[in-house]
Amino acid sequence: MKLFDWQWFVVSSVMVATLAASAETRPQYGGVLHVAMRAAPASLDPSDSTQPDTFARRSLTMLMFDALVTIDPSGRVQPSLATAWQASSGSQRWQFRIRRGVKFHDGTALTAEIAAASLRAANRSWNVVADADSVVIDSSDPNLLAELALPRNAIVKRTSDSKPSGTGPFHIVEWQPGKKLALAGEENCWRGRPFLDVVEIEMGKSYRDQMTALELGKADLVEVAPEQAHRLSQQGRRLLSSTPVELWALLFTRDAASPDEKLLREALALSVERGSICSVLLQGAGQPTASVLPNGMSGYEFVFPTGAELQRAHQKREQVPSQPTWTLGYDGSDPLARLLAERIALNGKDAGLSLQPTTADSTELRLITIPLASSDPWVALVDVAALIGLRPAKNQGGVEDLYASEVALLATERLIPLFRLPVSYASSSSLKNWALRPDGSWALADAWLGDARP
Repeated sequence: MKLFDWQWFVVSSVMVATLAASAETRPQYGGVLHVAMRAAPASLDPSDSTQPDTFARRSLTMLMFDALVTIDPSGRVQPSLATAWQASSGSQRWQFRIRRGVKFHDGTALTAEIAAASLRAANRSWNVVADADSVVIDSSDPNLLAELALPRNAIVKRTSDSKPSGTGPFHIVEWQPGKKLALAGEENCWRGRPFLDVVEIEMGKSYRDQMTALELGKADLVEVAPEQAHRLSQQGRRLLSSTPVELWALLFTRDAASPDEKLLREALALSVERGSICSVLLQGAGQPTASVLPNGMSGYEFVFPTGAELQRAHQKREQVPSQPTWTLGYDGSDPLARLLAERIALNGKDAGLSLQPTTADSTELRLITIPLASSDPWVALVDVAALIGLRPAKNQGGVEDLYASEVALLATERLIPLFRLPVSYASSSSLKNWALRPDGSWALADAWLGDARP
């Protein structure tokens, strides 16, 4: 009898432990998720071109809005608000069948007319019309599907008071532009109700303030400075990082006025010690690059050398009789940007160039960050080219065309690629099942809050 009782006790204990573990990993509804970010957007409209493209803005957009299609982690196009699509012969006209039964947060039913109006507002040059339950787009762009998946092309219903309404998993309950955004889980979301009740987002917070909030239990999800990611990982922090989707580069604000000026810009590109900067200032977080597109997109990134060539830089500099001092602008709110700008100025000085780092708005040269718009190489390249007023050659479907287009963009000497960085986030142990999309934005539709234990 004693043996039986002991065996029963052991079996019961195992069952209790198994049930407890199962309960711990089972998604739970409810709770308020607290998020902090550096960005301070003044508008929530995805098509507002006055707002810079940031990973934070993409994240916010996809919490509230949906696009016609999405791109999965493997780069495949998946249905979203469009359930099916087809292109006419020659891919000159595309037809997208709108999903039935979807409602905006204000209760309005999604229609082809609303979807077409939203896309026209975001793309003034597009010819978009509604045809019964379908949206028709006249376009010969082979990258149209990837374009439609971008957050800026999310479908928005704009009301008379200019408040945007979406179909995403969360709706707006409080909005203080540039300061705070509170979102509530949408009960009638066509994808199903999210687990979280509320997402509260504090904006305009420095990396340091965000990490302090996480340590004090006042935030559940925060951004991590690139140079801090490795150290925090070693300390056992719960980190999630994207692939290197953020390009750091030098951007000249105008075209070179003469062959001499082009030589000086070439000298600057040759003088930057990308490798040592990545190792020391970025603490190994970045990858040196001299190309716009990463190797995973293009397959030819290795063709562009990244090593500093000081002798060649000197030779080009010496061919020019004189050189003015370039002002090098950087984001004064980012300590890392200041360090990088100062280091680049020192590298330039070693080549006989004169650069003056400054936080002023009007400069000849700027240190910028470019979130690559898409995992599609042509869409990403076109987006970068738009920054400098260029338009890459038409996509003919071959990697040779892609390479030639990127070479032509870099030959303008307007853009000098430097580093490619991942985007990293730290989270509390209570935040479960959240993920990063291929574009570096976070996905919280399936996230939930559980026990604070790992």
